[in-house]
Amino acid sequence: MLVPVMETSIRDNSKYIILCDNKPVGCVSCKMQEMRVYEITCLCIVPEYQGKGIGTQAVRFVKTLYEDWEKITLVTPVDKKENVKFYTEKCGFRIVSTETDGNVELARFVLEKQILTAE
Repeated sequence: MLVPVMETSIRDNSKYIILCDNKPVGCVSCKMQEMRVYEITCLCIVPEYQGKGIGTQAVRFVKTLYEDWEKITLVTPVDKKENVKFYTEKCGFRIVSTETDGNVELARFVLEKQILTAE
C-alpha cells in the first residue's frame, strides 16, 4: 500500500532540491490543494545542515513560488518535537488538528496570510 502512495506523491508534487555551495543538502515538495491553498508535502534537510536557516528559507521559497497563497498546510509526526518547534516558532505555523495514521500521531499545521485592510 505504501508504494502506490509514494508513486502518487512523486507524480503529483512539485519537488525542489536545496543546494548549499552547489551541494544537495535537502529538498522541499509541495502541491496545490485548492485555489490559494498549498501543502508542503515534504521538507527535509541533511542533519549537518539543520539549524542554519535553510529550512526557513525553503518555507519562504514556497511562499514566493505560490504568490497567491492564502494558506499553506503540512503534517508532521507529533513526537518530532524539533519539527513542531521549527514550524511553530520559526515559520509561524499553528497546529489546527491531530490525526492518527496507523501507529503515528500526526499534527496538521496551517499558516495563514495576514491581509491588512484599511479602515
